[in-house]
Amino acid sequence: MKLQPVSDYIIIEPLKQEVKTKSGIVLPDTVTKEKPQEGKVIAAGPGRTLESGAHAKMQVKTGDRVLFTKYSPTEVKIDGKEFFVIKEEDVMAIVK
Repeated sequence: MKLQPVSDYIIIEPLKQEVKTKSGIVLPDTVTKEKPQEGKVIAAGPGRTLESGAHAKMQVKTGDRVLFTKYSPTEVKIDGKEFFVIKEEDVMAIVK
């Protein structure tokens, strides 16, 4: 990938979630219209600089599966693929 995030920004590849009805029919993404809130970290910035001048280390790293807030991501498309760009503070949990 040609993207390298700066500061405490993270590039996330959203994980596609299948939505099934009670009868077992899988609904396509176009019907659900919900943004995923889970994804895989593709790239992470070096961390932010604090007011004191110290450097805050990132808590997430490339390859982590994360849950993030619903309205935080900025959507970008690169080479036909969709990615989200978010700040580290919008990550709620790392999925182990």
